[in-house]
Amino acid sequence: MSETQFGSSREDLSKRTTVYAHDLFAGKTVVVTGAGGGLGLAIAALFARLGANLAINGRNEEKLASAKEYLESFGGRVFAVPMTIRDPEQVEDFVAKTNQEFGSIDVLVNNAGGQFPQAALDFSPKGWTAVIDTNLNGTWWMMQSTTRHWVENKQPGSIVNIVADIWRGMPGIAHTCAARAGVIYLSKSVAVEWAPHDIRVNCVAPGCCESNGFGNYPPEGAATFQDSNPMRHAGDEWDVAEGVVYMAANSGKFVTGEVLNIDGGQQLWGDPWPTGRPDHFLIS
Repeated sequence: MSETQFGSSREDLSKRTTVYAHDLFAGKTVVVTGAGGGLGLAIAALFARLGANLAINGRNEEKLASAKEYLESFGGRVFAVPMTIRDPEQVEDFVAKTNQEFGSIDVLVNNAGGQFPQAALDFSPKGWTAVIDTNLNGTWWMMQSTTRHWVENKQPGSIVNIVADIWRGMPGIAHTCAARAGVIYLSKSVAVEWAPHDIRVNCVAPGCCESNGFGNYPPEGAATFQDSNPMRHAGDEWDVAEGVVYMAANSGKFVTGEVLNIDGGQQLWGDPWPTGRPDHFLIS
């Protein structure tokens, strides 16, 4: 894997300019899954800078503790639980304890997920199941558990699911394409079911937006990301974080069942290959 350092430093996340008011989420509670690093930490950092209290989770206890300390530096409260969203019992316990800690949840950001680059013919049952179980099933457990609390307590809510730019397929990571497409149409379905409860459900679909996750791909794969869109460069974590806030805040109050593509036009043109571009698709 590449030794290049991808993504923003914590200092960068603390200083990046934002279009949002510093107190936009004052007094609000925001859940961000998979917030120990990368895109999840960037999203959590922006909400923290905007005054939110945070509940975060992730599988790596050490990374999560470090993220908690960093996020507390912005002045809000941070509740952190090491766990896996694949386990519905752990999810239910996390959601219940978050409600106990803060009284309610205002926003759920389902960021936790992951995949590995591999030709589809080489997927093992274990590898396929791991990606589907995290990216689709885990997202659902978080959505269902959080919404049950909202409905039982007659509270409004907003869900933002981080998905992917699935619109032209995702060769090299077909398993995550299947899972993320499932989340998109799950979100559209329950956006209708849950509208009577004043609960909005939307998705944000990053294209090739640089985070530390770029380091999970071989150099020949990461090298294609600059050609993933007609702008001919990658986006970054902050592009995604500000999009998530738009959907979660009052700015998105009349938006539900939607997908915000933050991809530089990737759904229209581009040729990213996470595994590296096969010889058959090389154009001389």
